[in-house]
Amino acid sequence: MILSLYIARRFLRMVLRVFAIFFGIMMLIDMLDQLRRFSGEIGIAQAAQLALLNVPSNIYTILPLIFILAAIALFLGLSRSSELVVVRAAGRSALRFLAAPVVTALILGIVTVTVLNPLVAATSGRYESLSSRLRHGTEQVLSVSGSGLWLRQGDAQGQSVIQARQANANGTRLTGVTFMTYDAQGQLAERIWAETATLGNGEWQLAKVKRWPLAVENPEAAATVTDSLTIPSDLTPETIREGFRPPSGISIWDLPAYVRGLETAGFQAREHRVWFQSELSLPLLLAAMVLIAAGFTMRHARGGKTGSMVLLALLAGFGVFFLRNFAQVLGENGQIPVLLAAWTPPLAAALGSLGLLLHLEDG
Repeated sequence: MILSLYIARRFLRMVLRVFAIFFGIMMLIDMLDQLRRFSGEIGIAQAAQLALLNVPSNIYTILPLIFILAAIALFLGLSRSSELVVVRAAGRSALRFLAAPVVTALILGIVTVTVLNPLVAATSGRYESLSSRLRHGTEQVLSVSGSGLWLRQGDAQGQSVIQARQANANGTRLTGVTFMTYDAQGQLAERIWAETATLGNGEWQLAKVKRWPLAVENPEAAATVTDSLTIPSDLTPETIREGFRPPSGISIWDLPAYVRGLETAGFQAREHRVWFQSELSLPLLLAAMVLIAAGFTMRHARGGKTGSMVLLALLAGFGVFFLRNFAQVLGENGQIPVLLAAWTPPLAAALGSLGLLLHLEDG
């Protein structure tokens, strides 16, 4: 038990050390990128703020590579200090020795998914909001909930909030749509309901319309019904698509409700389903990275070929990482089932590395 705790602490310190190194490097790179992107518009302090909000999502993506680097460094350190030889001489098998770092990786993976994922989603959303405000002067115009699709548009004359029961794939044709218009002072001025609304060239084209002027005492008595109506709009299909939140920008706790909202609004949520299952499989993937590193580098340093073994371990880790991303793409495109896309790469990596370890131990 004491030995297992010692190995677990060593591995945890190594993960934190590699994580800190990558975080520092990516902060510097991202700050330079922010200064280039918003040339002349922001200073060093604001670039650092944007980088601090953007780096967590980037480093979250490469967590499996961080874990395999930390595991390789751990096993090489134990080999060079001859601690691995002592453990073997004491009669402890390789699989029993690996229990501590693998369980640590699983625990860290669970903490990552349940705690770090919502933090990354929050910082990513805040970064998108600030960068959109700097680029376009406005924040995102679209959101999806269980009540359907919500849009926002506005000009110097006032703002409009749009709610639709359903929409087509790009949000340019809405069904069961309600427009709530506000005047320049922010007062609610009019409510408009339409059976359909189609986004044309700078305008919404409404069909089967009913209008309620809200400035009068009895809006229903003053309501009017028309077959069609045109409302000016600054929205375009591009700005509507940009308003969709990517799966990585949504907390894993909120993702199931967001998926239900997308499907209720008539949108495809397969990408979000694949991401959700991939996040659930992340602890297994991190544990598989430890097993891959062990299969190639958990041997005595005097055995030679250390550089080759490290290179093979890194290549295997990168291969699993890119295989996972490739499987996600296939799953998002509907080429393979969602569960197969999310769970096959980590399962295959874990079973393959276990097979390699058993072969080396028994061979």
